[in-house]
Amino acid sequence: MKNMEQVTMAKKITIMAMMTAACLITNNGLAMTVPAAGSFAYDLYDIGVNQILLGPIGFVAGVACMVFAGILAIRQMILPAAGVVLGGAFLLKADSVVQTVGGTVC
Repeated sequence: MKNMEQVTMAKKITIMAMMTAACLITNNGLAMTVPAAGSFAYDLYDIGVNQILLGPIGFVAGVACMVFAGILAIRQMILPAAGVVLGGAFLLKADSVVQTVGGTVC
């Protein structure tokens, strides 16, 4: 019986080592760049990012998320409120997020 426990422990250690090694393997992160002006992709980018996300629609959505998070916090629903605050902060600071992070593609 003791031998079986040792084999099971060895399997667990091997799996943990393989998972750790898989997590440590790195790839080059490639950020999507802004498409060239005048192309079809730039028109989609301009509408989606510049006019909606960074425009008044994104700002109103961010403020609405913060208000909703406040309502959830008052109702003692802390975990959902934290997620909504993070989403609202993303919407309010979307210009910084778009510039710094970009769309990371692995």
